[in-house]
Amino acid sequence: MTYLFDPPPVPALPIAGSDKLFPVHRIYCVGRNYAEHTREMGFDPDKEPPFFFMKAPDTLVTDGKFPYPSASQDVHWEIELVVALKSGGVNIPRAEAMKHVYGYAVGLDMTRRDLQGVAKKMGRPWEVGKSFEKAAPCSPIVPAEKIGHPTLGAIWLDVNGERRQTGDLSQMIWDIPSQIEYLSGLWELRAGDLIFTGTPAGVGAVKKGDKLHGHVDGVGDLEVEVI
Repeated sequence: MTYLFDPPPVPALPIAGSDKLFPVHRIYCVGRNYAEHTREMGFDPDKEPPFFFMKAPDTLVTDGKFPYPSASQDVHWEIELVVALKSGGVNIPRAEAMKHVYGYAVGLDMTRRDLQGVAKKMGRPWEVGKSFEKAAPCSPIVPAEKIGHPTLGAIWLDVNGERRQTGDLSQMIWDIPSQIEYLSGLWELRAGDLIFTGTPAGVGAVKKGDKLHGHVDGVGDLEVEVI
């Protein structure tokens, strides 16, 4: 049997210090995982369990260029720590969650906020606001065997040299083991899965020509230009 047409390449991220690529299976994103960001979005961080949405793996960007998307006039940045899994399973206990983590990266959850807002009001899925082309810029993955498992440290984003987002990984409402435990009760996690772990307060709109510089202590930096 042969394919009707050539299949697209496997989405992948580079691995820092290696000539190998990390093949990506799925991209899970946790919503509203920092209290101040939850409040700036109009919600109470003490009144809801974790929830997740997905981005398609082929929305990853590794060349530092983010094309301003169609159909939107209000595209927002959201800087995040990204977790890369080397293995998975179902109903993973919190105590065993971290053994499935391969490494970490710095990512941007780019969002067509106006379209997401319409979807929220109408009770519709968020894909139109979250899973469009080039919506997931991401840095190379740094293996945990080199940096350990960061649980605290600064996470920030500069836009055109001005600090716009700042927080600390310790401010996550649901930490990484909790996210893995919860996710594995909903889906079967697999090697190649990425988890975008949420963004601190300070999200805002980009315009063409903006230069974004994101950072996570112990993990690295991500530089992206809006084109």
